[in-house]
Amino acid sequence: MIHVSQIPTVTTATFPQVVLQATTPVLVDFWAEWCHPCHALVPILEAIAVEQADRLTIVSLDVEQNEQIALRYGVLSFPTLLLFKSGQPVVQLVGTRPKATLLRELLPYLL
Repeated sequence: MIHVSQIPTVTTATFPQVVLQATTPVLVDFWAEWCHPCHALVPILEAIAVEQADRLTIVSLDVEQNEQIALRYGVLSFPTLLLFKSGQPVVQLVGTRPKATLLRELLPYLL
């Protein structure tokens, strides 16, 4: 199964600039190629990325290719979504969920 997404990817090298130095909130999707729920979450994240583009950036991080970042933030289950504001993680969401639920959980941090 190939992970195909319109969501930009980050790596260990680009994570500090793209996520930690961002001026708007950044939602990082920690995923693995073998994780079927991770693939199911992609269309939901793509839709939210378009709808919330003015308030939120969404990026994906392949944990198998960038294990140190996942370990640094205690990501052990997949998919895990970590929302960063001002370079700090503010909420961690584990597992898939419907779009409406995910938006409800994120919106308080986007105001």
